[in-house]
Amino acid sequence: MKQFLRNILSLMIVGQILTLPTFAADWPMWGGDSSRNMVSPQKGLPDEFTPGKYKSGSEEIDLSTTRNVKWVAKLGSQSYGNATISGGKIFVGTNNESPRDPRHIGDRGVVMCLDEKTGEFLWQLVVPKLGAGKVSDWEYLGICSSPLVDGDRVYVVTNRCEVVCLDVHGMSNGNDGPFLDEGQYMVGEAGKAPMEVGPTDADIIWRFDMREEVGVFPHNITSSSVLIVGNRLYVTTSNGQDWSHVYIPAPEAPCLIALDKHTGKLVGEEGSGISARLYHCNWSSPAYGKIGNREMIIFGAGDGFCYGFNPQTVENERGFQVFPEIWRYDCNPPEYKIKDGKPIKYPSAKGPSEVISTPVFYNNRVYVAIGQDPEHGEGVGNLSCIDAGKTGDITETGKVWSFKKIHRTMSTASILDDLLYIADYSGNVFCLDANTGQEYWVHETNSHIWGSTLVADGKVFIGDEDGALTILATGKEKRVISTAYLPTPIYSTPVAANGVLYVACQTHLFAIAAQDQEKALQQSKSE
Repeated sequence: MKQFLRNILSLMIVGQILTLPTFAADWPMWGGDSSRNMVSPQKGLPDEFTPGKYKSGSEEIDLSTTRNVKWVAKLGSQSYGNATISGGKIFVGTNNESPRDPRHIGDRGVVMCLDEKTGEFLWQLVVPKLGAGKVSDWEYLGICSSPLVDGDRVYVVTNRCEVVCLDVHGMSNGNDGPFLDEGQYMVGEAGKAPMEVGPTDADIIWRFDMREEVGVFPHNITSSSVLIVGNRLYVTTSNGQDWSHVYIPAPEAPCLIALDKHTGKLVGEEGSGISARLYHCNWSSPAYGKIGNREMIIFGAGDGFCYGFNPQTVENERGFQVFPEIWRYDCNPPEYKIKDGKPIKYPSAKGPSEVISTPVFYNNRVYVAIGQDPEHGEGVGNLSCIDAGKTGDITETGKVWSFKKIHRTMSTASILDDLLYIADYSGNVFCLDANTGQEYWVHETNSHIWGSTLVADGKVFIGDEDGALTILATGKEKRVISTAYLPTPIYSTPVAANGVLYVACQTHLFAIAAQDQEKALQQSKSE
């Protein structure tokens, strides 16, 4: 009788596990899709987890000390590039301070390709430094771009201000052209003997050097994540100031360009003169939206404006193919620019800011917040809701609402069921009504936040500089579900794919899944 009841109980457990709602979906780009809305359809993500402890004398996490952790992969010493997942592979940007290949020594930008199921290292792109130091290629930042996966191609922006197209298989299936000089590329110095190319090296299909081709001067680091629409790639150039933080070396260079995804050929650029009006730099990634038959590339710029561009280019008076400007919106309230009749000098804590976060397109509206380089500290911010159906300068006509309680932020919004979740650099997480801007709640993490919220499975996931991953419940009432502390700061954004939550701290990538449920299933099978 006891064995019978035990069998029935086991069947009930198995039935519950098998009927858990899950949505198998990849996360192939920054924001999940071209709207850049940080929301995932994944279900069954755990409410809590234990990151575990190091094995004695190493930086390897002892999985026996973890809970709900599927695997942990060692990254470099700094990791700002958000993971993307597609076709059974994971791509993540980092540096070379924990070399996977002893041939590559010293500071490099790295994109690692890992096996999605096991976290096993497959291959890597290794990018030499520019040699310009902090002004254009800050030491040890690695690659800050979140890779874009499209079929059997990966597109990423490197620390050398390049856009590169890679084969998702690396060199394991041979060296595909037209770029065939990977050995020389990895060396980085003209006249130096090329390295021998092996199966764990990246296969570069083509590369586009934005410094050489469009004359940009990257400030500190190049960090855009590529947007794909049809056969075109849209990329922020990271054009900015020089070391003086006053002079703009390339005031006529574009801040946004478009390339043919197959060839890497330049097919368009913004012609709105943004570079001449820069506060500091351009680090925001573009988004895409469509209202009726009108398509638009949405770009938060370094002059503090958000733009809507027509992706179909026209030739301007200088003979360049440029995106016609549909609308522009000043994201800085007037009182952030002028006080007592005098301009407020950037980067004053009470003054104007640029856009670093990525605009989000949701229900024909654009949601975008302003912020500055974290080195500038905290300051006043503003979150704008813009009617994207307008034309011209829509600072007044396109304003739906604004929210000034938010401080400076680099974070992108997550919007689900007309509730908006967003964090600021000061460490606050807000829940607002996406239609009115009404605040429902705020959660203080008491730590700086660089990344963005992810909404999935009725939860809000957010990491902070103390290494804490906070999980809150979605909805109009604030409820903290749990907090877990990873071994190093979290500067990236959590993502979810195929039933697994991925969180990268500076040094490790954690694959978090409800392993206890899997163990229960295996146990019931064995019985």
